[in-house]
Amino acid sequence: MSAPPDPGRYPEPPETVRLRPALEALPAYVAGKPAGDDGRRRFKASSNESPFPPLPAVRDAVVAAMDEANRYPDMAAYALREALGAKHGVDPSQIALSTGSVAVSGDLVRALVGEGDEVVYAWRSFEAYPILVGSHGGTPVQVPLTAEHEHDLESMAAAVTDRTRLVILCTPNNPTGPSLSTEQIEGFLARVPEHVVVAIDEAYREFHDPATVAGTAGIFRRHGNVVLLRTFSKMQGLAGLRIGYAVAHPRLARALGQVTVPFGASAPAQVAALASLQPGVQAELDQRAAWIREERSRLVAALAGQGWQLPRSQGNFVYFPLGEGSPAFAAFAEERGLVLRGYGTDGVRATISEQEANDLLIEVAGQWRQR
Repeated sequence: MSAPPDPGRYPEPPETVRLRPALEALPAYVAGKPAGDDGRRRFKASSNESPFPPLPAVRDAVVAAMDEANRYPDMAAYALREALGAKHGVDPSQIALSTGSVAVSGDLVRALVGEGDEVVYAWRSFEAYPILVGSHGGTPVQVPLTAEHEHDLESMAAAVTDRTRLVILCTPNNPTGPSLSTEQIEGFLARVPEHVVVAIDEAYREFHDPATVAGTAGIFRRHGNVVLLRTFSKMQGLAGLRIGYAVAHPRLARALGQVTVPFGASAPAQVAALASLQPGVQAELDQRAAWIREERSRLVAALAGQGWQLPRSQGNFVYFPLGEGSPAFAAFAEERGLVLRGYGTDGVRATISEQEANDLLIEVAGQWRQR
């Protein structure tokens, strides 16, 4: 057998392809930095991942699915959509699946937004929003958060124009943490035209205090322009399998099915998600979510004792609004074995991780304030 060609032997041909001009203005998505491998114990708290491995029932389902990896997955994902339809009290046809809720958000843009149409969302919020909107020819309308790092719903409603096709509400908001109440969302919807779709992105819903979490199921039933976005990446710990979904009203659900990537939800992802909905597994996942909430409370209390004043987070993370000091704080933490997620000169997000990592965050934050 001959050796493979050496790419260095041949000069690269000139590229004269014409890329879309819109790409020049797109920000790059910055993934959470992995922990380095330099022989010392390091913790990755940069990607809002679950600190827990898959539960045995979920792992067994994935392993079994690999026996048929030579076959395409069920494109209709009927078993999973039926289970999710029952969970949300809707027809299975109203469940739109894809590779994570970020992909479903992209489907929403493709289904709703034409060249020059506008999408309104808070900023700073989920980093993928401007990329999804701009890459499909839409115009991002970013409405600054309040001084408390919350959605400024008054300004967001005022930003809706005749060109607005979609509004995204991220609650709890990633990366800052505050959430929206039922009353706040209802008040906002009263000011938005009924032909404008309002997507409620609830990727972190399970980490919210159950006593105060927004009643989005009822909101969905009362408003024909509301769509709910959910993911299995966070509380269920299936980030590496990539699966999320939308709960949509029939007409929009059909449109999402028209524009989504065929076979986007892989067979292992489908069976893992289905296994995570089993009552026994769900009970264990609820215990894990409760542990995250307890650790968040412990962490926030310790940081407050050091003098930190952080936004009130309902996600599996906390946010340090350090402004110009953000890069230095992220570097300071990494030097001490803790990898966090920096957002330029806005702030730094820290995931609620293993207890050791959370303890280290408390230690690092205390050292920073004592410099």
